[in-house]
Amino acid sequence: MVARRGILTGIGSLALLGLTDAFARHPRIPTWPRFRGAMAIDGAGGLGLFWLEPDDPAIATELAAVRDCGLSGVVLTLAPSGKFWMNDAAFESTKAAIGAWESIVTRYPAYLLHVRDGADLRRARREGKLGLIYGFQGTEPLGEDIERIPMFRARGVRVIQLTHNRRNLVGDGCMEPGDAGLSNYGRQVVDRLNAERIVVDLAHGAPRTIREGIAASRAPALISHTGCRALADHPRNVDDATLRALADKGGAAGIIFWPYLRVDAQPMAIDVIRHIEHAVNVCGEDHVGIGTDSGIAPIERTPEFERNNREWVAYAVEDGIFQRGRPADLYTFIPDLNQADRFDRLAMLLSKRGHSDARIEKILGGNFARVMEEVWGSGGDA
Repeated sequence: MVARRGILTGIGSLALLGLTDAFARHPRIPTWPRFRGAMAIDGAGGLGLFWLEPDDPAIATELAAVRDCGLSGVVLTLAPSGKFWMNDAAFESTKAAIGAWESIVTRYPAYLLHVRDGADLRRARREGKLGLIYGFQGTEPLGEDIERIPMFRARGVRVIQLTHNRRNLVGDGCMEPGDAGLSNYGRQVVDRLNAERIVVDLAHGAPRTIREGIAASRAPALISHTGCRALADHPRNVDDATLRALADKGGAAGIIFWPYLRVDAQPMAIDVIRHIEHAVNVCGEDHVGIGTDSGIAPIERTPEFERNNREWVAYAVEDGIFQRGRPADLYTFIPDLNQADRFDRLAMLLSKRGHSDARIEKILGGNFARVMEEVWGSGGDA
């Protein structure tokens, strides 16, 4: 699919679907009154547009979700993850994905904006567009060639996660029992990411990899999507000491919407809030965000979806992604936040629990924006 999308030109248009710029410029009335002016950023999200041909009627649904989500930015995963890549397949696939997203942004300029610096984030918020932040979940596209980092930066990549679940040349992922930490090459990669002003993302890292990544980075880092291990003891989550170390270096951690928020039942909105509140208590309100690791559009829970989801959960248990004994119908989204405007709804829930407006704005995306702008630059020089 990537290869096919990579060669598409801008033959699609909103006119094909009867959509206009006005459709994009009339967002829904927010639930939380201050939401429309907030900088909301999903530290790990996705759009189904990548998999749709330009004349697919499903595009209308995706664009409606883009309009309704109210986000100013989302970190997209362009690089392949979740397997071993011992050749240049990851490199070529990632370049093709970048080309595909360039075509998509060009096709829907009333909805989407490619974010390269802090000024672009502010522009996306001002114009009511969704800012796309190009990122990797794993450094496999680099191979052994550190000089690919400036090349990818020139193509617009602004966030690079060091590892996925498995071990790679940079360090250990969270599912590796050895917990070997950063390699010598990994330290060189962190140093070069700092030099090229690309945000270092430590999500999915093994505990030692995350700790050493925080220490090695001269710039504030992100753990874009994770949970609090004190509340749910799972390898994908981070402990309190790591949250404090991240905060001490000016970084921020995003709370995920996956089943890692519990070790027994399906997480719900209250579980997201519990992890947010724990993180705030541990490392302060200036260092907590949201990284859903979910698509922006809500999931239509059709019989086909339920069947496929059960098959995937069974695979995830066998692969060690989820612990054994979990429900067979776990979801990688939060059922009572299964709507495009989930950040707005979450903000209202936090407000009702007594959190200040200023704190909520930081959690929604202000903290991520601060880290990103500090690393990228405010605009014009990035």
